[in-house]
Amino acid sequence: MTDPASLKQAVASCDVVFHLAGIRRAAVREDFLRVNAEGTRHLCEALVQAGSHARLVLCGSLSASGPSSRERPHVEEDPFHPAEWYGESKAEAERIVLSYADRLPVTVARPPRILGPGDHENLTFFKLVHRGIRLEIGGGPRPLTLVDVEDVVDLLLLLAERPEALGQSFFVAGPHYLSLEELQDIGAQELGLHPRTVHLPPWVLRALAAGADLITQATGRKLPLNRKLARQLLAPAWTCSGAKAERLLGFRPRRDLRDSIRRSARWYQEKGWL
Repeated sequence: MTDPASLKQAVASCDVVFHLAGIRRAAVREDFLRVNAEGTRHLCEALVQAGSHARLVLCGSLSASGPSSRERPHVEEDPFHPAEWYGESKAEAERIVLSYADRLPVTVARPPRILGPGDHENLTFFKLVHRGIRLEIGGGPRPLTLVDVEDVVDLLLLLAERPEALGQSFFVAGPHYLSLEELQDIGAQELGLHPRTVHLPPWVLRALAAGADLITQATGRKLPLNRKLARQLLAPAWTCSGAKAERLLGFRPRRDLRDSIRRSARWYQEKGWL
């Protein structure tokens, strides 16, 4: 994404370009923007310079919108209020893509937290359960929109085909929310475990996260907890509405979230990740 010349070659004969590349972790804000945002600009420019008519489907993120309130999920028309650098870079990537809508056929999917085999983002919570700990954060439960990876793929493919999708952004979301506690409970049930509940006040979580970041800075060792994750966990809610995708495209996620969690737990266990 940071080598414009290679992108020109890559898109030369494409009918559809799915842009899923990017970084989730970086030490400084500039790295997120350089790869996720400016890399997206390089891709758009490569398509324009190639005279391509390929449809560009960007995989954005709920993180661009930032946390929601507990009472109301985010909708696509809400302004971006990212809570951290990754979300800021995804918001900028989406702005860049849509700024090319007069020159390229573009569209955007915005997944929330994704479940499924191979997922790293939720692995920490399954590992805690496997070690006998069920985390309960004070002030909760906090609702989360979760989606199965296969439903994300379904929407991406739909966006590649439907004319109604052009120039538009769509959240990938079903009508139901789960909490972190429910995610852990379902995972524990699938693994046949009975973890003990550890109640963690918000100030303790913040202190642990700050300490973990200091260890990472001193040793280079990446720990599962950091201040970014703590801020995400302490947000009032991370929810979004899938009503627009259902209204314009007839799309609604088909996979049951509880089955998705169970499938993830089995996969982690089978692959020795736990």
